[in-house]
Amino acid sequence: MEYITGTREFQIEEPAIVTLGKFDGRHRGHQKLLKQMGELKAAKGYKTAVLTFDMAPITLMTGSPQKAITTNLERKNNLEKIGIDYLVEYPFTEETSHMEPEEFVKRVLAGQMNARIIVVGTDCSFGYQGAGNADSLYQWKERYGYELIVIPKEQDDHRDISSTYIREQLDAGNMEKANELLGEPYAIHGTVVHGNHIGGAVLGFPTANIMPSPDKHLPLFGVYVSKVYVDGTYYGGITNIGRKPTVEGNSPVGAETFIYGINEDIYGKTIEVQLLHFVRPERKFEGLEQLKAQIGKDREYVMRYLKDLSDQQITHL
Repeated sequence: MEYITGTREFQIEEPAIVTLGKFDGRHRGHQKLLKQMGELKAAKGYKTAVLTFDMAPITLMTGSPQKAITTNLERKNNLEKIGIDYLVEYPFTEETSHMEPEEFVKRVLAGQMNARIIVVGTDCSFGYQGAGNADSLYQWKERYGYELIVIPKEQDDHRDISSTYIREQLDAGNMEKANELLGEPYAIHGTVVHGNHIGGAVLGFPTANIMPSPDKHLPLFGVYVSKVYVDGTYYGGITNIGRKPTVEGNSPVGAETFIYGINEDIYGKTIEVQLLHFVRPERKFEGLEQLKAQIGKDREYVMRYLKDLSDQQITHL
């Protein structure tokens, strides 16, 4: 995949099937749209291209960063996995925010993206004050030489599946519903770093620590059943999201995972931790012995949960 970021000066030379949006979470609605693009690629032979922004527009408008279900790096990794040919992270600046919708179509979509087919959802918006929409794209398709395909919104219980809906479920620790809406497990990607080593040396439970991006929207702090992807293999895991108050007090927020059945040194490796089920909220224990006893109970619970899963991707427990 060709990854274009941080510049407005680019040009896709091949005819392209283009979509645009935040793609925060790559939820079921996004997947439906991306599947349509893949089918068109097979039929037409065009390249597939996703146009998004390097930051959420609301961040520039409000001055307050919006946390993302998937960070820019995670979005890149996800789109690369499914074979997207181009990912363009267009710089969202004051100049970009004031571009008129037709100018955006002419200069960026039809021009730089070389769009021959544009695939969008019914709620797409672009251009100054979000005034451009699917109707605008239909109005200008002959003028700028592209076909338009509009994909209806996916719904769950009469509600549109959206990033907002998914965030609500994450904030409640409702991973089953969040993952159902996403169409895949919510995941945190990160490089394994050295922690305080209390897990292995004192508690007898060696763990892998990753520090989520500050831009990442994390779920309710607590303990989760997890599935961990390391070097092409899925392992069962138990993950704590939070500040580890018993051991470190008000420490930076991290994701600490005990990985079942792994014996190798994975420091410095990038892993993916997928959260499957909320076990209990994070809490401060009276001491390390009480914490150790609770972790033992958590491990037994998680092991039983993982053994009952029908997901056979987990090859190590």
